[in-house]
Amino acid sequence: MYLMLIITKTLWLLSFLMIIYMGYYVYTSAFALKKLKELPQAEPKNRFAAVIAARNEENVIGNLVKSLKEQNYPPELVEVFVIPNNCTDNTAAAALKAGAVVVDCDRKVRSKGDVLNFAFETIFSGREDFDAYCVFDADNLADPDFFREMNNALCSGMKAAQGFRDSKNPDDSAVSSWYTVYYLTINRILNHSRSALSMSSWINGTGFMISDQAIRQLGGWNTKTISEDMEITTLCVLNGINIGWVPKAVVFDEQPLTFGQSWKQRRRWSTGMQDCARYIKPLMASALRDKNVNCVEVVFTIIAPYVQLLGATAFALTMLLTGIKIKYDLFPDTFLFVRLFLSFDTSYISTTAVSALAVLLAGKSMKKLSYGILSFWIFLATWVPINLISLFRKQKDWSKIEHTRQLTLKDIADQE
Repeated sequence: MYLMLIITKTLWLLSFLMIIYMGYYVYTSAFALKKLKELPQAEPKNRFAAVIAARNEENVIGNLVKSLKEQNYPPELVEVFVIPNNCTDNTAAAALKAGAVVVDCDRKVRSKGDVLNFAFETIFSGREDFDAYCVFDADNLADPDFFREMNNALCSGMKAAQGFRDSKNPDDSAVSSWYTVYYLTINRILNHSRSALSMSSWINGTGFMISDQAIRQLGGWNTKTISEDMEITTLCVLNGINIGWVPKAVVFDEQPLTFGQSWKQRRRWSTGMQDCARYIKPLMASALRDKNVNCVEVVFTIIAPYVQLLGATAFALTMLLTGIKIKYDLFPDTFLFVRLFLSFDTSYISTTAVSALAVLLAGKSMKKLSYGILSFWIFLATWVPINLISLFRKQKDWSKIEHTRQLTLKDIADQE
């Protein structure tokens, strides 16, 4: 009897915390429907360095460099740097042939964050000729207006900004379709909503800009975890640097094709996010001291793996008590309430509706992404075992995803 009391009280507490957490995201996500003011067009004046960490990317690096060299922006204001690391192929030669400046990483690195640390310590240390740095993954393609839009962002006062992360291969496989829907959801439901609320957006791996002023304010690129995008977002917020959202600065990203590739990648993401838990204390201190709502937002994101595990635990406890017919009086015991709030149906329908809305608002083909939308719940559900494993067994090193899609911007335009 005492054990049942502990279980029911635990369920009450978990459910209360989940309601608060989900309520916050329901509120903020509603602003995905709000139209944003467009950035004013500015004269091209800022000088950009495009920074690309590359590990065995001979197949794709040339097309990225080409897309960066053929921008609707003065070429003299853009310099492309490729930093090969741990390569066993001809990445350096391919990048050099495409017109990039190639700087070999002369130190042992285990992640992209380590390569960026090397870049800002060596290549850019002491230089004052760049106004901002734009970071790309080697498999990307940049829209021709990318630097023009980031110039508008800088001229409008942004110190850092995230662009629109789109997909090169949305319908290559079920997994690439999931990822496409995932990033469209992040673009609209997270970054667009935060921008509408005048909050800081999120740097999410590639296609982002950070100004020279911001890098100096941060004392360089000093990420230590395996998830450098989450950590640099956290460091920016802690230092009062608001991250803008620039939806017209589009970058096309090659998505994983297999579940095995996705599993390894998301294990890395989960480990990195959990490692960022070290920042929760200073974030909460800043939130209380400076009334900085962005710090609370970052904390809510960092704890997402733990919240998901708590939610899974609450669900298991609910099923246990229901199965052994223990009445715990947490929710109204009516058929309608159970069907609306405690059933798989509601979970699936709400997930599918949100993902469909993100695709629709992005102006993408609902038909082409129909499989990704209809099965997106599976992608989210598989985070539970990933987060659980990562809680006890951290992934120490960065695992490379093979990139093979040698697409150009014309190829992508022809697909749409």
